[in-house]
Amino acid sequence: MNEIIFFGSNENPVFFKNKSFMITKPIQFKFENENENENEIEIKQISSGILSTIFLFKNGKAIEYLSLEYFTDSDQNPLKIQIENIQKATVGVENEAILTIEGNVFAKGKDINPKNSKEFINISSLIEDKNDRIIEDVVCCAQSVYLLTSNQNVYGIGSNEYSQLGFESIQRWKKEEKPILMMKNVSKIFSGNSSQHAFLLNSNQELFGCGDNEFGQLGLGESRKEESKIQKLTKIQNIPKGKIIDIKSGFYHSIILIEDDKAKRKLYSCGHYRYNGLGQNQNTYKFTEIKSSLFENDDNILDFSCGYSHTLILTYNSKLIGFGWNEYGQLGTGDTNNHFIPIQIELPKLRFNEDISNYHIFCDSFYRSFLYYSPPSFSNLEEDLIKLFERKEFCDISFKTENGEIISAHKLILKYRLNQNQDEIEKLQEIISKKSIKESNQIFEMIYSNNSKINPILYSEIKEIINSNERIEETMKRIYLNENENGKDFIIERKEKQYKFPKLILIMRSELYRGMFLSVTNDKSNKVTDYSELSNKSFQILEYWIYSNQIKDEIEITQEIIDEIQIGIDYFQLNQTYPNLFDLLIKKFNNQN
Repeated sequence: MNEIIFFGSNENPVFFKNKSFMITKPIQFKFENENENENEIEIKQISSGILSTIFLFKNGKAIEYLSLEYFTDSDQNPLKIQIENIQKATVGVENEAILTIEGNVFAKGKDINPKNSKEFINISSLIEDKNDRIIEDVVCCAQSVYLLTSNQNVYGIGSNEYSQLGFESIQRWKKEEKPILMMKNVSKIFSGNSSQHAFLLNSNQELFGCGDNEFGQLGLGESRKEESKIQKLTKIQNIPKGKIIDIKSGFYHSIILIEDDKAKRKLYSCGHYRYNGLGQNQNTYKFTEIKSSLFENDDNILDFSCGYSHTLILTYNSKLIGFGWNEYGQLGTGDTNNHFIPIQIELPKLRFNEDISNYHIFCDSFYRSFLYYSPPSFSNLEEDLIKLFERKEFCDISFKTENGEIISAHKLILKYRLNQNQDEIEKLQEIISKKSIKESNQIFEMIYSNNSKINPILYSEIKEIINSNERIEETMKRIYLNENENGKDFIIERKEKQYKFPKLILIMRSELYRGMFLSVTNDKSNKVTDYSELSNKSFQILEYWIYSNQIKDEIEITQEIIDEIQIGIDYFQLNQTYPNLFDLLIKKFNNQN
């Protein structure tokens, strides 16, 4: 299912053939082939710049509408991008980049591939350190591309005219045709498709910036200090207290979304108020709160986006709010007047208004705006976690909602998502007992995916019991996403029968396989292990334990089984699991006798 709302410039490229070159009120966007292939129109993401607009679908395929400057035969728009398994698309002013599920990045543009600016090249393969070529995230700014690797290192490629690659260049028009290392120990990259500056957030929530600072858009302080370019990554001081959720940048300004300790989200901006995408009535050179009665009180911020010099905000109360430059109708207010203070935008009736948390805003580097519906698209790791929850034999904890409905959860996953304390399970039971089935499902969705954006108000009730240490999950995600579809299972062969274990589960439960799969040097192929020492009953006990951390009640324990299980524990290296399987077997054996 799909919904896209569009407003702004309708030329170069033309999205609507029979409408004005400016669409000043939001209207429904419809693909020409919408009734032909419904699966192809399930939107995952939209990204747009001057030269192209990319629509990424949930099946990993994408199409792009090219501007006339870039593609002369407009009748062939849109074009299918000839890259498979796309995870993310990002478009700047004169470049674009594609991240695949396998961790490769393909990019094109005159600052990326001067020899043929229309051809995608694999820029991740150009990183000199071969162990750093698996990419987790990619972000385009106006003329450069930033790559975040699985080792948490950031590389930059493209133009360094504004020092946006974080180093001083002797040549004014210096271009880097190979990725250069900018910073280590980075958790997130932030920039904008029309900006010439970038922010990098490290694992300690410290924010660094570099690039164009002519208008104070890096938020360094009360004045520009005559520094029009920040040539080295510089720590941004005096950030408002709270967790940094997101940062978006235009050409003249930057806006940061902060979540405080009460799960309240606030927007702060810095930069120049020209055209006033800044949301302030004067220049501000440090991050200053944007205040408006339109998104105060109960209207918590869901999503926001910055264009060249306009800003759009979506709230949990289904309000769309905008301010800034509007010459092409990109604010959707029905006119072409600039709006220097926040104004609410009238939307057509949304198809999925009850599910507003799955709507997203995108403002491009030209003069277009999109509001689109895209439910959470879990990574392969999280999709497989959800599949495990659906295996009823391993859903071993039941939670009762306020109306008596039962929700089953997987004890193994809760062990890693919560603070590994029985008290936390009891606290979660208490919270669920006061919620509807819909709210309860949202709570588990947030626990499964670690995504507070689904419902920040509910998240504020559970965040104290969620384990904030994500390192093991980040590591598992990196290894898991780099396996092809045929390599995600590890086959154990015994007595001419094969058992498939998801590598994810073995990483979480077995020291042996964790070391094997996460090792840089060891073979990570889909091995077949001949393991015939266990009887069928003993192997079933081990299998159930590895998935659920429990012993089936109906299993009768014998001394022979205990002896065999000890062999299995030693082989799988399960001694670190708690409670200890061997101790429970002994206890159950003694109770039986």
